[in-house]
Amino acid sequence: MSKNLVIVESPSKSKTIEKYLGKDYKVVSSKGHIRDLATTGPYGLGVDIENGFKPSYVPIKGKGSVIKELKKDVKDSDMVYLASDPDREGEAIAWHLKDALNIPDDHYRRILFHEITHDKVLDAISNPTVIDDNLVKSQETRRILDRIIGFRLSKLLQSKIGAKSAGRVQSVALKLIVDREREIEAFHPEEYWTITAIFPDYEAVLFKYKDDDIELKSEEEANRVLDSLGDIYTVESVEKKERAKKSKFPFITSTLQQEASTKLGFPARKTMSLAQKLYEGIDLDSETVGLITYMRTDSTRLSDDFVGPARKYIAEKYGKEYVGYVKQSKKKENVQDAHEAIRPTSVLRTPEAVKPYLKPDEFKLYSLIYKRTLASLMADAKVNQTTIIFDNHDYKFKTTGQVLLFEGYLKVYRDYESSEDKILPEIHDKEECIATNVSSEQHFTKPPARYTEAKLIKELEELGIGRPSTYAKIIDTIKERNYVEMEDKKFKPTQMGIETTDKLQEYFSDLINVEYTRDMEEDLDKVADGDEESQDVLSNFYQLFEPRVKNAFSDMEKKAPEETGEVCPECGSPLVIRNGRYGKFVACSNYPTCKYIKKEKSEEVVVMDCPECDGKIVEKKTRKGKIFYGCQNYPKCKFASWDKPVPGKCPECGSYLVEKNGKIKCSSCSYEESKS
Repeated sequence: MSKNLVIVESPSKSKTIEKYLGKDYKVVSSKGHIRDLATTGPYGLGVDIENGFKPSYVPIKGKGSVIKELKKDVKDSDMVYLASDPDREGEAIAWHLKDALNIPDDHYRRILFHEITHDKVLDAISNPTVIDDNLVKSQETRRILDRIIGFRLSKLLQSKIGAKSAGRVQSVALKLIVDREREIEAFHPEEYWTITAIFPDYEAVLFKYKDDDIELKSEEEANRVLDSLGDIYTVESVEKKERAKKSKFPFITSTLQQEASTKLGFPARKTMSLAQKLYEGIDLDSETVGLITYMRTDSTRLSDDFVGPARKYIAEKYGKEYVGYVKQSKKKENVQDAHEAIRPTSVLRTPEAVKPYLKPDEFKLYSLIYKRTLASLMADAKVNQTTIIFDNHDYKFKTTGQVLLFEGYLKVYRDYESSEDKILPEIHDKEECIATNVSSEQHFTKPPARYTEAKLIKELEELGIGRPSTYAKIIDTIKERNYVEMEDKKFKPTQMGIETTDKLQEYFSDLINVEYTRDMEEDLDKVADGDEESQDVLSNFYQLFEPRVKNAFSDMEKKAPEETGEVCPECGSPLVIRNGRYGKFVACSNYPTCKYIKKEKSEEVVVMDCPECDGKIVEKKTRKGKIFYGCQNYPKCKFASWDKPVPGKCPECGSYLVEKNGKIKCSSCSYEESKS
């Protein structure tokens, strides 16, 4: 019997959704993208520049069998529902599926799962739509831009300075890190001094002389103030003020990455991976259910379906006075408001209730999301803030204290936001106090701090560069390319990172910068809204970009490879360090006339006697660095194993044994034994 076919991106979602939809639906997975730009044509771009930037698509390696199976499923179905993720990239995947699988217009519908729960899945299937061609065109334009910039600039940098890659957003993010490092290097610390009056229960700091702010630049200036002070500090004013402390908005992609980094110590990549799992579904006792809504969003909106039950839950659990208002944010530019903030799919699925079903890190992230969402709907915390000003011979000292009057949202969010009481004694105007001590302390101004992951993501978001869903990939790329290293969990550019940035700025300063990249994001949004043509965006960019690339290929000086101090044994030329596909290697500087490559000598780790000859089994590495075990007598003896061989033979079949997953197993049969 023919079925309705639903195609999702992730295999982990398909079984859950199929259960919800029932026997009339078959749910399969495309396993993400099925096609990408080809690497044919001029410069391997897969884009016909002369024919309106027409892209050429090919199946992604390994996806041929997936496409074949999907075509069969489509042929056997009555209706195809394309249910890729509810964002621009997901819209593009839906279009690629429709195009590659030759699905007619009247044979498909587009559906969006903002959360993987029973009711929302059924609601989505009951309210299908069609592919948004403008969103698809915007995403395609982004991909073409990234391909042109990435391929052309990467080839340039590889040939000239040995750098590995460049990118539209990646190179701007690297520039921010390099610029910050230069600010730090150029910084000259300035000396300053503070003076503190110490009382039995509190301290007061000098901040003014008469009505003017005071700055002490030297020990001499500090000592002159100390000499001018008397023993009596007269209370000039006492101000008590009740202040509201407001909770933050629920999470969007960028703020989740920032908060998970600072509060949980999770890298952006890990945060997004955990969030993906929570969204796609967790096995609870009686069902598999998505615990959070879709995690790629820049909207802080919460649906009425969630707000109502959440406010009721807050009132019943904590009291009516803890119920707050729904925050309204001004809609930022570039915000995709098609879906909600990141929130739990049910306020009743508390972190404690689902903890037995989650891994420790999944639980930590879910708790953060749950409590942040609940806190955003709770009343403001209230504090009583006291400020006391003292006068001593016209020198003004200040101390502040704070007492929490009402917990408000801190009732649930206190673990992630400190709010300590600092209680001051009851003091009145004109009261005279005597300090137990007065101290001066030397300080030096500090340079701006290097970027942490959280700070870099915040900066990229505020500058309007890239999309929040791409930040984790950007950070991974600049690390993998050896453009940055982490020092005290902060980004420090390497020499290669600095050199790469300098060369790009020398030739592409008007393109690789914050302003141009932000403007390009705005143009892509206009394409998504149908207000600008993709071809115009690409043409305007290419007319500016390509002449600069050709100029750089012509004029950029090629960096001479570093000499090792050795000479080539075959031709006598200097040996140099070169960068290859699998890392650095030493070769002759007279290449291609001389093709000598120095073989690296490494101490072989002997594992055991070879079970097939009189040689020794040693630890080896593939060209890509993966460890395997082979015989020293290769190629005479071709013994090889991915698993580590151990001495002895299988008592059941006589084959050699290996160590795998903490156990000793036979390499041929099912025999296994405890490692101990």
